[in-house]
Parts: sequence; structure tokens; C-alpha cells
Amino acid sequence: MRRQYGDGEDRTLLELGVIADDLTGGVKVASLLEEHGVRCPVATSADAVEGLAGDVQAVVVGRKLLSRPAEEAVADAKHSARALLAQGAKQLYYKYSTLFCSTARGNIGPVAEALMEMTHTECVLFCPGRPERKATVYQGRLFVGRDMLHETPRRYDPVTPMTNSNLVEVLQSQSRVEVGLLNHDTMRAGRAACERYLAEQSAAGVRFFIVDVIDPGDLARVAALAGHSALVTGSDDLPVALSRGWRNVAPTEPRTLLPAAPGHAAVISGSCTPRTSRQLARFEAAHPVFRIDLLKAACDERGVLGEAVEWACARLVNGPVGVATTTDAAGVKRAQAQLGQKGASALADDLLGRMSRALYEIGVRKFVVAGGETSGSVIGSLGIERLEVGAYDDLQGGYCHRADDDPVSLVVKSGSAGEDDFIDVALERMRMADAASG
Repeated sequence: MRRQYGDGEDRTLLELGVIADDLTGGVKVASLLEEHGVRCPVATSADAVEGLAGDVQAVVVGRKLLSRPAEEAVADAKHSARALLAQGAKQLYYKYSTLFCSTARGNIGPVAEALMEMTHTECVLFCPGRPERKATVYQGRLFVGRDMLHETPRRYDPVTPMTNSNLVEVLQSQSRVEVGLLNHDTMRAGRAACERYLAEQSAAGVRFFIVDVIDPGDLARVAALAGHSALVTGSDDLPVALSRGWRNVAPTEPRTLLPAAPGHAAVISGSCTPRTSRQLARFEAAHPVFRIDLLKAACDERGVLGEAVEWACARLVNGPVGVATTTDAAGVKRAQAQLGQKGASALADDLLGRMSRALYEIGVRKFVVAGGETSGSVIGSLGIERLEVGAYDDLQGGYCHRADDDPVSLVVKSGSAGEDDFIDVALERMRMADAASG
């Protein structure tokens, strides 16, 4: 939808501008909106928001905010927000992980505070729950199925270990403003009761509210409550619920096949989750995988990358190859002991990003990427500024495409996403797109 502004410029009028704290999560949000008929590209920088097509109803800016220092994340998010508001976004949505993944200092709280000030919002709702995916919030506690968050493997995550299931406490530890709870009883009492409660609590100085969500009906109630707020925050599903309240927006046809990207295919894996390890092992049973030793690479990055590129050149003619820093728990501990937790993660993502660029230079145009931070590094190394996104399906919302004179297709995934055959399914989908183009 387009509107002519007072300066005479014709610009896209956006129903929703999403700021995602990592690129993989941003692609997933866009794919869920696409599944429900909302055209939603992903921009990898604030500058790439300009010049959107007229049929675009929402846009996601996917940035690396999750693990950066809070000051950097805040500045980056504010830059994205200014770009989205300049394009006429009616509402901003700050997207973070369903599991509320963050460090002890943030960055969910600091970024939300900055966006609240920019949008002059009186109170901000926080809705990480995804009841259809068995992630629920009750009395402010986050459950994954029957387990509380701190009882799940997320407790041991090397970058953002989540050891507290009480999201009010987690958010309060990151925030200068007071954090409260919009509990389930109040939610079920109806919109008027919620608005009255929020007004009373806001008058008492509470600005942030964790929202209880235990079923899809609760999500719809949150959307109705937040529909006219300048700023909303949450995980993947709430934007779809918000979109159901948009007026005069014609749905578009969901896309399961994106344009072709002729060329070789490669798998890039930086995640060390058990699920990614199983997926990579299944792929490795039929295809070659080069496993990068981080400790060796720390001493000789150029030599290790050169060896990996030479190895790939000799094998791509026979089919897809894999390059991975994925290792088991013992391997993670060894790397972190010598390189530090952040040092090991940063080195892995940097190496895989540079390797992806090298693979691109030798003809790879189809990438399957495992790991949220790794995906951001790969897409950044490839110089991709904007992505078309396929509708959410068994690829878990990670299928995307750069459409230009030299197209590239990717399927990106978080470490915990997908079935054991995910890599095979992803590669087949991109091959189908090539075949469909004739």
C-alpha cells in the first residue's frame, strides 16, 4: 500500500515494522506473516528499508542485537526504528526469542526502553508465548511444554544461559523501569479490565508488563489489546494475530517456492545443539563435511580457510558439501577454555562467514545455514541487503532469497529448529525452485 506525503514523495505505508534481535528470528516472523497472506520482506540493515515495493504491508529489519553490548544494541535498534518510522510504519514490533534469550545485562530491557521513549509509549507489553508451539507463560513463568524454562537445555546455552523462568525477574534485572505482570485472570476478564489494570499500574509507575499467554485465544486477546499501541514486543506469533486486525489490506498468495538460484549448494553449520548435530550427521552420511577445528584456526585462520576452500573446490562438482564448526559438548568446553565463551563463538561465526564468501566466489548459490548468529554472519559476508521470504512450512520459516542479477537462495535455521532430515528437505526445496524455473 502506498501513500503520497506532504513532501510529494510516494512511499510505502507499512502496517508493521519489525525489529528482530537476530536475523534468523526475523526471517521466521516474515515467513509466518507470508503464510497468512502478508507480503513481508526482510532487510538486513536500516538503509535497506528504503524503496520497498507497493504491495509490502510489513517489513522486518533483522539485526544482530541479542549478544552485543547493550549500548551498541540500543543504538542499532534506534537506527532501525527511525528508518521504519520514516517509511510510515504505523506500529513497531520488537521481536525476541520465544525463550526470552538474553544476557544478564540485556538486551531485551535496554532496547525496549529506548523504543518506548522514541514512540512515546506509556506502557509496553511483552508477549514471548507461542502456545501453538507449547511455549506458554503463566504467572509470569515461562514453560516449554511441561518444563519450566530453567529446566530445559537452554539453561546450559553457552551464550545466553537461561537459569530463571520468572520473566518478570529476568526483565527487571535488565531494566531501569518497573516491570509488572498482566496475569491470566485479568486477561480472561476482558479487554476493558486489562485496560483499566494497565492504566492503574502505569499511574503507579509500572511501564513494562509480562503477559500471561497459555492458549491461542490469549494471543488474540493480546493482539486486540495492543492493536493501536505504537510499540509492542514479543516472539514469532503475535505479529500474525496483529495482522488480523488490519483493515483494507488485501491478502497475497503464500509462496512455497521462491525464484531459482542456479549454482552449487553448501551447508554451513555453526550451531552445537544436539538437534543440529543429528541433522549434520545425517547429511554427512551421504555428503562430505569439512569440520573446522577452532583451536587450530585460532593459530592459523588463513591456513585453515585456505585448506577448507581447496577441499570444497575438489568436491562441489559431485554435489553439496558441508563446512562446520559444530562439535560435541566436550569440544565446546575445550574451545571455550582456551578462547573464552564469547571468543570461541565470535571466531566460529567469523570463520564461517568468510568461508561462505569464499564458497560464493567458487559458484555456490544455495546455502543451508544452521545457527542464528552464524546465519547473520553468512548473510552479512554475502553482502545481502534484502530478502524475499517463503511462507512458513516444514522449513521452519527459514527459506529466503536474494533476487537480483546474481540470485542467492538460503535456508537459515536456529540451532534447535527442524527435524533430523531438515538439511535434506532444505536442499531439495531449492533444487525444486531451480527446476520450476525451467
